[in-house]
Amino acid sequence: MTKQFTIFVCAFLLSSGAVFAGGGGSSSGPLVNSHPIVLGHGILGFDDSNGPAAGLLQYWGDVDQYLRDEGVAVLTPGKTAAAGLGLRAKQQADQISYWMAANGFSKVNYFGHSQGGLDGRYMITNNTCGASGYCMRNVVRSITTINTPHRGSPVGDIALGVIPNWLEPFLGTVLDALAGLLFSDNQQDVLAMADTLTVAGTSIFNANTPNVSGVKYFSYGSYITIPDLIQHPIMGLLTPATWAGGLIYGQGGKNDGIVPYSSQKWGTWKGGPKQRWNTAGVDHLQATNFQWGGQFWYDVEGYYLKMAKNAMNNQ
Repeated sequence: MTKQFTIFVCAFLLSSGAVFAGGGGSSSGPLVNSHPIVLGHGILGFDDSNGPAAGLLQYWGDVDQYLRDEGVAVLTPGKTAAAGLGLRAKQQADQISYWMAANGFSKVNYFGHSQGGLDGRYMITNNTCGASGYCMRNVVRSITTINTPHRGSPVGDIALGVIPNWLEPFLGTVLDALAGLLFSDNQQDVLAMADTLTVAGTSIFNANTPNVSGVKYFSYGSYITIPDLIQHPIMGLLTPATWAGGLIYGQGGKNDGIVPYSSQKWGTWKGGPKQRWNTAGVDHLQATNFQWGGQFWYDVEGYYLKMAKNAMNNQ
């Protein structure tokens, strides 16, 4: 597989962590009646409460703290940065379960960005149970996915023809070792991660992972309008390849740098953020306000408040 190489080089070379108790919201605000929110990161992401560089790097760019200020408790669980859905879903369920038990919560609303959306769907459909006894199908009231590749990222499928099959195991071993050093976690499996993000892989996943009755499914997403390298220094470089792959695989050219816009839709589609006049779209990283890089281009707080209110009103 070479999907892992494309994402590994171009995505966030960061680390993973965990938080269990705390994360409570204020006693007032528009979200005070909401179930707690879990923010599940995507590939090569991390827990913002215990992330790299003593918390100086922020996957969610203070979105979690903003939501707490608006009245809701928030957890940002860490998972193995590069791994398959089963491992990541179990790690996430363990942390959610412990957090719920420690704080007396009974239900949660789950938000997942990128692969984090697939992690969430996996743990709900498979009813993944956490170490403290909470099983996710019983506690998750709604799932909101953000820029998630529900139908894959075709640029990865195209890349499969570039690296010979005989080289894939060696490449996977090297990338696993590098990821293990970067993230201080020896459970890395870049090839398994790549499998979950291809068009073929997500097709199999979707067939085996139907929506669960009683859980509300919502999706949000965004796209780049002009791949300029000022606003989109990383994703702008990937946009042309994703555009071409989207056309080849019948998903259309519009994309966020990694994921075709059409691939981001699952359940009830709710659209994307309101953009400012000077914004050339919102890319895959800006969708989470990664390292505060989205707030310069769109109303991040308004966007996430809208998502949280929607989840609260449908919980």
